[in-house]
Amino acid sequence: MYHKILEKLEGKNLAILGFGMEGVSSYQFIRKYSSMPLTILDKKNVLETHPELAADEKVTVIWGEDYLDHLEGFDLILKSPGVITKDIDASHLPFTSQLELLLEVDREHMIGITATKGKSTTSSLVYQALKKNGYDAYLLGNIGKPLFAEIENFQKDTWIVVEMSALQLEFVKYSPHIAAILNLYQDHLDHSGSVKHYHENKLNIFKYQKEEDYRLYFQDIEPLNSYMNDSYLGKPYAMSLAENTSLNTTSLIGNIVTLNGKALYDKTTKTALLGEHNLRNIMTVLTISEILGLDLAKTKEAILEFKPLEHRMEFVGEYQGILYYNDAIATIPEATISALKSLENVNTLIFGGMDRGIDYQSLIDYLNEGHVPNLICMPTTGHKIGSLITNPSVSLYKVMTLSEAVSKAKEVTKPKTICLLSPAASSYEYFKNFEEKGNAYKNLVKNS
Repeated sequence: MYHKILEKLEGKNLAILGFGMEGVSSYQFIRKYSSMPLTILDKKNVLETHPELAADEKVTVIWGEDYLDHLEGFDLILKSPGVITKDIDASHLPFTSQLELLLEVDREHMIGITATKGKSTTSSLVYQALKKNGYDAYLLGNIGKPLFAEIENFQKDTWIVVEMSALQLEFVKYSPHIAAILNLYQDHLDHSGSVKHYHENKLNIFKYQKEEDYRLYFQDIEPLNSYMNDSYLGKPYAMSLAENTSLNTTSLIGNIVTLNGKALYDKTTKTALLGEHNLRNIMTVLTISEILGLDLAKTKEAILEFKPLEHRMEFVGEYQGILYYNDAIATIPEATISALKSLENVNTLIFGGMDRGIDYQSLIDYLNEGHVPNLICMPTTGHKIGSLITNPSVSLYKVMTLSEAVSKAKEVTKPKTICLLSPAASSYEYFKNFEEKGNAYKNLVKNS
């Protein structure tokens, strides 16, 4: 498969745009097999961090604040998803990506999962189900491993499960054989510029499917369901927590997840995957399992054995009688509300982060109902939301740092109850990403 990709690149005036994890893997992959001239563009001076580039006589490095002003004249631009292009006219630029190149040569064995929230867990579940059923499979993409990292190991019957972000999907012109959108909310407005553009990027996962492909979505989630129409050619497989016996619709009949009259799963089954949102993740993997004709018993084994991913309602431990949970991945209000509903007895919520213009009214309304007695508000959004909490039974604490938040939580949280970190906002103001914030929280809980 990788030979086909190399053939598409060879002889082209090629640029690698962005030299983070994916850009580096693109360079390493190309250099392993070709000495073709390359241009690398990045805001940072990558020659300082990657001295091997200075020794490569066939590489030109362009860096600086104006690096996006140098995109003309290339046959192909291999764009990394982290490079934001909303402030330039990119309509005429020959962008491609690792994802698009892989879709172009073997989309028939690709399962793509996207969503505002839940895509990492669902992608991992699908991957585990395939492995449990004896399939040769790889889990790649936005979950943290570039597609080119394993490309040399792909065989003709290899299944590739890819977690796809809106930024990865923005410029693609191909869609995977099996594609699922779990939900669509407001997010990444600082990158996409508008909710409409963000949702359009996500919907590209369906846009280029053919009639022999499969399109999975939750029909009881808006605005996702309202986007579904006959312009998408993939066979529709709707999913819903409401009872629905329509053809090719996975739904709940009582406590039983059912598809086309077949009982697949009892939602009362004890697993480590808590909450309604995780039930939706489970329904998605069950639907894909049925489409592929996997052994249902083995798929359910994979579900039962699955351990929640780090920073997703992760149990940190019990310290001085308080149960601490880390949900740093929750960067939108809907995710924080889901965590609060899924975990029983949350006595203290630590929340707040970078303000990206998202509407927080749903979270404000929920917190004003008094479900959580102690709210520890961090900048910037936490302070804004806290000022709108009017329920007198709720205690508000405004802090400036995560260290202050954890100290206050230890002071006010009742024994045998939960202190939950669930920011409902991006971590970028004070942390590199949600992982860094989650790890900092866990260290403070354990060591302070």
